[in-house]
Amino acid sequence: MLAVGICDPEGGGSMDQDFDDQDFDDEEFENQEFGDQEFEESQGFNPWFSIWLQPRATMQQILDTDPVRWVLLLSIIGGFFEALTQAATQDHGDRMASWHGVVWACAIFGPLSGVLGLFGGGYLLRKSGGWLGGSASDREVRAAIAWGGIPKIWLGLLWIPSIALFGDENFTSATPRLDGDPALASAMLFLALIGLIGTFWSIVIWLKCLGQAHKFSAWRALGSVLLMILVIVAVFVVPLGLLFLLGR
Repeated sequence: MLAVGICDPEGGGSMDQDFDDQDFDDEEFENQEFGDQEFEESQGFNPWFSIWLQPRATMQQILDTDPVRWVLLLSIIGGFFEALTQAATQDHGDRMASWHGVVWACAIFGPLSGVLGLFGGGYLLRKSGGWLGGSASDREVRAAIAWGGIPKIWLGLLWIPSIALFGDENFTSATPRLDGDPALASAMLFLALIGLIGTFWSIVIWLKCLGQAHKFSAWRALGSVLLMILVIVAVFVVPLGLLFLLGR
């Protein structure tokens, strides 16, 4: 401790005032523990890149600055790429003349699905997360959904070489060109492997972003997603199934 003499303006005497060895007048930053890991707030992240390795710190920066920024646009882009993936998985090209029709359909319905998921899913995840002790608002959950989907948008860019190389066979059950060209088949396998690994990590990132918004762990974020699914099944699927059975 360091004693410093300060003059008394009225009596001319001095007062002793003790100061600590260091002056902590600057803004205090506190570490908050979410789940099993600690998060220290950092500034200056570029979310398009930092989200891959520092999802919690990046998400917190977004929540602290402008959680509304680009949320709608990100959900539209993400919905388009998700629609392309679903079209490929379900062989929608079997019912269309070419891949052009598939892409146009995805460009129309994918963004609508993305916006619906943003607002509808955001509301449900805010509710289910709240039941598990989360504190995020609707706006914060929507930010986590949109910005947590950045890795999927990056992965969606793989559709550019995929469509250029494989064309219609991205979306059809029959793949004669791929079956007859080992090099082309290897290229598709390589892109699929990158997509598989990236998708797994993007799910982890998305859960971390949701957990950061709710101020709990990624595992509890996963629990909130499962809880939301259970609610949807209980409220919508089960009653519709019963009505179908009773109407037979």
